[in-house]
Amino acid sequence: MKKLKIFLASIAPGIFLIGYNIGTGSITTMASSGAAFGMELMWPLLLSCIFTYFLIVTFGRYTAITGNTILFSFRQFFGKPITIFVLVSLLVSEWVSCMGVMGIVTQIIQEWSKPLFADSSGISPIISALVFGALLYYLFWQGKHSFFEKILAIFVTVMGVSFIATMFMVIPDPKEIINGLIPRIPKGTDKLLLAAGMVGTTMGAILYVVRSILVQEKGWKAKDLKIEKRDALISATMMFILSIAIMASAAGTLYPAGLKVENAIDMVKLMEPIAGRFAISVFVAGIVSAGLSSLFPIILLAPWLFSDYNNKPRNMKSTQSRLLVLIGVAFGLVVPIFGGRPVFVMILSQSLAIIVTPLVLSLMLVIINRLAKTNNYPVTKWWYIFMGLVILFTIAMAVAGISGIIGSF
Repeated sequence: MKKLKIFLASIAPGIFLIGYNIGTGSITTMASSGAAFGMELMWPLLLSCIFTYFLIVTFGRYTAITGNTILFSFRQFFGKPITIFVLVSLLVSEWVSCMGVMGIVTQIIQEWSKPLFADSSGISPIISALVFGALLYYLFWQGKHSFFEKILAIFVTVMGVSFIATMFMVIPDPKEIINGLIPRIPKGTDKLLLAAGMVGTTMGAILYVVRSILVQEKGWKAKDLKIEKRDALISATMMFILSIAIMASAAGTLYPAGLKVENAIDMVKLMEPIAGRFAISVFVAGIVSAGLSSLFPIILLAPWLFSDYNNKPRNMKSTQSRLLVLIGVAFGLVVPIFGGRPVFVMILSQSLAIIVTPLVLSLMLVIINRLAKTNNYPVTKWWYIFMGLVILFTIAMAVAGISGIIGSF
């Protein structure tokens, strides 16, 4: 039992990243892809998860060796203007994402709960948003970092079990899964936007900035690099498995029927007659857990990013931190109160997220190259080659995202 606790503690940063990464943005993007194209877009997902593992290790290793977090390092090497641009880009994208996440979760709950009400109205999105917002803020107010990790572990466990169970209930043809691993250039606006969205939700720059903060919080040093790599491998592997489970759930039900996911409630309304009430209830449990598991880190990110930028300890009980978290929670109430169609906004935001990623990776490449010249930071030529490939891949996906966005209008 003691060994299990030590192991779970050692992979806590990876669990945190899974909780943040697999949210409703991932669900809507993967479900939209599975419904529209079956398993055809598996290959960009696999590539992005491989690259994500490499980048998680890279950013974690940098902080373990130098002791510095990313935004503070950007400020040291490149000055305030560039760093503030990155900080603002990350912060705005996360708060906007918070709007979409809460909107999707509350719409899903309303649709699922309609049979429970005589007038088929379902649970009001405003009520569920207020309940979830209050719950998240309460958990933040009461907890410390170790408590945050435990909460995320619970959310991730429920989410993982739900999605994998649903996949096995409605699993698509294995031949289709194998065929989806064959690389092919996406043709058409819809495929470009979805491919970019899949990469954006898996390889968004914020993931690696957060990784650096978590490694510093964990106190890992150069001697802990083996543990850091194992944690990164578990994190990236679970991201791929859960993403495939969501895609396969839609591919096994909606794709054969020619049905597409255009609104959040489509994932419940369209799948339920095909998969059954029990299967869709399990899937809904996964969606709610995924939503909460991504909303919780999102509302914590603002104070973390400011602490990173200023190179100050993360005091989550300060007035500034509590105010920033409250702003994040407030953003989550926008769609439930004022309405909107969050699915397209989420896919759009995931596509936009990949656009800033090449900049963050390029800045990191410059920093590590400078450190390598001082012989204080060992880097192999293979690292440079792989990092170059990753940056080219993110640029290609950014172009695909821009093309998809322009085409969609």
